[in-house]
Amino acid sequence: MKHIIFGIHISQRTENVPAVQATLSKCGCSIRTRLGIHDADGTNCSPSGLVLVDVFGPDAEAFYAELKNLKGVDLQRMDFADSGKRRCMT
Repeated sequence: MKHIIFGIHISQRTENVPAVQATLSKCGCSIRTRLGIHDADGTNCSPSGLVLVDVFGPDAEAFYAELKNLKGVDLQRMDFADSGKRRCMT
């Protein structure tokens, strides 16, 4: 199985998240897994956030291009190809 991971770093989170969320919702059927991370404590929320998504399917490239054009988004990508080898844990 091929895995494509997008790392989406969002600056000025409160201002820029609505556009990111709209894109994630629009492309939701291409998302296998989504994890949101931001620093927070009892009194402060971080002004930035990080979202990791594992994407698949024919729309992955268009999804990436759309995210890349959003204000306040630094986007990075990791591609993992299936090696074809099967490993068993013993």
